[in-house]
Amino acid sequence: MASAAGDALKKTGLYDFHVANGAKMVPFAGYSMPLSYGNVGAVASHHHVRNSAGLFDVGHMVQSNFRGPTATAFLEWLTPSSLKSLPQYSSTLSVLLNERGGIIDDTIITKHADDAYYVVTNAGRRDRDLAWFKEKVAEWNAGEKAKTEGPVEHEVLEDWGLLALQGPEAAQYLQGLTSFDLRELTFGKCAFVPIEGFNLHVARGGYTGEDGFEISIPPSQTIDVAQLLSKPPVQLTGLGARDSLRLEAGMCLYGQDLDEDTTPVEAGLTWVIGKDRRESGDFIGAEGVRKHLKEGPPRRRVGLIVEGAPARQGAKIFTPSGDEQIGTVTSGIPSPTLGKNIAMAYVANGWHKKGTEVAVDVRNKLRRAVLTPMPFVPTHYYRG
Repeated sequence: MASAAGDALKKTGLYDFHVANGAKMVPFAGYSMPLSYGNVGAVASHHHVRNSAGLFDVGHMVQSNFRGPTATAFLEWLTPSSLKSLPQYSSTLSVLLNERGGIIDDTIITKHADDAYYVVTNAGRRDRDLAWFKEKVAEWNAGEKAKTEGPVEHEVLEDWGLLALQGPEAAQYLQGLTSFDLRELTFGKCAFVPIEGFNLHVARGGYTGEDGFEISIPPSQTIDVAQLLSKPPVQLTGLGARDSLRLEAGMCLYGQDLDEDTTPVEAGLTWVIGKDRRESGDFIGAEGVRKHLKEGPPRRRVGLIVEGAPARQGAKIFTPSGDEQIGTVTSGIPSPTLGKNIAMAYVANGWHKKGTEVAVDVRNKLRRAVLTPMPFVPTHYYRG
């Protein structure tokens, strides 16, 4: 995920804030990002988020607005999600698909109104996504629907901050800073919330499996809000803990667990495709997706618990006898919460049932592994 040699790493608006707080900065998705802070290791940070609350800078992500009378129809062409029926101030996980049905990126789409959407995409896919948006907006606006009902415009919220406050104590902490009743904000909902004099877009959700909030912040306010949100019990948390938290929660990392040669059906993301959309097939990449829905995909994303030693990205998966390769690990770690080695992988269709035993090649030794449902650790989203 590091940028190519010679490319200057980009910085989020909190770069100096991280350095001042003792962050170890590393290249990630073209940005200089905090791996950890001070002498707090990734495992200790991980446990703190699971038991208390952590604050993550996710300002490297790309934040966009899509507006216009045909915004809903446009985004329903660009993605397989049912956005017409999505309530206002609600979010859904979605995918941008290429013409073959492969995943260009995974994204969170938030509907503010039928003609206004807020969309977050991945930093590592910034150039690919923005070029795709530009091309498809131009194509859409040249079409009949846009000409009769009105065009769509795309705005990138350049240099805006994005902070994720995550963990079982996140809500109580944030509630102490606002008069807004956060109990009204259930998982997948958002609102503009007054926080100590700032009026900020707050979405309930996140990438850790815990209750939490993603807070979008205008550039001039990002440092002030970060200072406000990073007092005890909240700890600043870096990429090291973010990766182990998301993997325990069964969340994909683009570039490892998702790519342009993988359909949402293979990736276990069929649920993001609206039932009405499966039938109509009026979205980019529909043909490849519907083929996999109808015939079954050639491979499937699964969870594994691996005995003995952790299987890392790229580890090969074999039949129990070791005779035939049937898959590959895409992400793997020792789980801090479970004290077991967990992994995400793709295996051939038919080998994907829970409880199936396989063998994983870890450093030239075949290790026994068992297919396990994800998330590995129960999620604690707030549903009211």
